[in-house]
Amino acid sequence: MGFFKKLFGGAGSKAASGSRGFGDDRGMYFYVQPKGCDEVIRVRVDPMNDMSESDDGSSFFVRKGAVGMKCFNKAEIELTFNASKQLVDSHVTGGALVDEAAWQAWTRAST
Repeated sequence: MGFFKKLFGGAGSKAASGSRGFGDDRGMYFYVQPKGCDEVIRVRVDPMNDMSESDDGSSFFVRKGAVGMKCFNKAEIELTFNASKQLVDSHVTGGALVDEAAWQAWTRAST
């Protein structure tokens, strides 16, 4: 699981929660780079609201679209979680998952 935490950045950062004033941020963050773009998009998944239970009740899934602010190519992220809401599989159409470091580098370069 350490690989997934490194790739996806684990739980949200305190800066993200502090800027909205909501206290602890329970969000899970994933990073996607749409095809044909140098932009990296951070996608937040709220495990209490965004996850849908599978028909057999043994897992959860999330499907989200991601479009950047500078490049408008769309990527769709499909994530599968086990009953404990731990990531077990991911798939991106129209892009690729990248790690948090790639998002931080893109953020620094774009400001």
